[in-house]
Amino acid sequence: MLKLFNTASRKIEDFVPLHPPKVGMYTCGPTVYLDAHIGNLRSYVMEDILLRTLELEGYEVTRVLNITDVGHLTDDADAGEDKMESSAAKSGMTVWDIAKRYTDQFLSDAESLNIKIPTGKYLCKATDHIPEQIELIKLLESKGFTYTIRDGVYFDTAKFPSYGSFSGQKLEDKEAGARVTENPEKHNKSDFALWKLSPKDAKRQMEWDSPWGVGFPGWHIECSAMAHKYLGQPIDLHCGGIDHVPVHHENEIAQSEAAYGVKLADFWMHVEFLLVDGRKMSKSLGNVYTMKDLADRGVDPRALRLFFLGASYRQKQNFTWEALHASQNALHRLDQTVREWTEAGTSLVDLESEFTSALEEDLNTPKALAVMWKLIEGDASNGDKGATLVYMDKVLGLSLSGIIGKKIAVPSEVAALADERLKARDSKDWKASDELRLRIEQLGWTVEDGKDGQKLRPQS
Repeated sequence: MLKLFNTASRKIEDFVPLHPPKVGMYTCGPTVYLDAHIGNLRSYVMEDILLRTLELEGYEVTRVLNITDVGHLTDDADAGEDKMESSAAKSGMTVWDIAKRYTDQFLSDAESLNIKIPTGKYLCKATDHIPEQIELIKLLESKGFTYTIRDGVYFDTAKFPSYGSFSGQKLEDKEAGARVTENPEKHNKSDFALWKLSPKDAKRQMEWDSPWGVGFPGWHIECSAMAHKYLGQPIDLHCGGIDHVPVHHENEIAQSEAAYGVKLADFWMHVEFLLVDGRKMSKSLGNVYTMKDLADRGVDPRALRLFFLGASYRQKQNFTWEALHASQNALHRLDQTVREWTEAGTSLVDLESEFTSALEEDLNTPKALAVMWKLIEGDASNGDKGATLVYMDKVLGLSLSGIIGKKIAVPSEVAALADERLKARDSKDWKASDELRLRIEQLGWTVEDGKDGQKLRPQS
């Protein structure tokens, strides 16, 4: 049975769906005003591992992923510019073009990382669900949870006694600052916007009529509205990055549970931060990397996925280029090895069970990878190994099963140089050996020397 750390209870619990074998899973998606950075993508990869593990366990998962294309302000609370409008102003593009550009880029990044993304209505945009958000705000208003001030409609957190329990912060401890912005008209510092009114002196590109005036939804209301529409309430699983806990998810819980009178989600999963060279990612430090940055350095996207799997989702992970290149080298060895196999064998049940058990331990991906390497280095037949790797790759998502047995023909020129190099090594002519290695690399191939002799593999 799958065991997961539940943020709501702060302990590891058995995951039992509300309506087995069906599972409803809501994952907070990107705000599409810029390219997603690798820290964002870590969350989506680890949520993908959760999805694949649930499917391996036999569950029928309905996953909803939102696209935030309006309402996310620059301070992540209720002040500053809308990130979408700000990005459009800087680029000279329309907000709608910005949204499409970065949504398309996110989907492309996800595909390159083998992340399963929902399709159709389950990949849902905030701007496509304005009526649902207005109806939810009206419901909250009818129940006495809202008030209206000059800049919009707000949720009154004092009316929701358990507000702050999810993040562990009491209402009175919420201080005005970067995440909870001071507004003299707000009843409480922790109150948050449900509907923001457009400025009187400026027209926004994204604004809609509402019972309270022309404006746009707050950041948090979209997730509550769309989760309820597609999954009902309560849902089985709600996922996101650890940065969502103190504000976004705290506010989602308050408005959803105030509206419908039942808990929002049974289980909450949060992925920890990705550090870069031991420091937080920051534009000022110049260490915010995207998939384009990796591509510019010749990195296979699967190497980043493999890197992410090397740490628990509940631990901060430190990204360095050295560590990423080590993952790329390991991936190349895997590719080369499995090309020599066949999947026409019998699965190694004991290793499959060991692999599954690792994942059931709160998605222990480092342990699951160790089982995979145990398979790679074991003494079983290549056919049995191939059949077992197909099972493991259903969750790992490294595209290994697709290349089992698919050898790459070595060009005759490269093969001839390799033969010359082998003769040079046999005669201990190390200078000639190094020169031949360089010529082979210039032709796009890499030579590896090991206990089994000299091996060639194509460079990625």
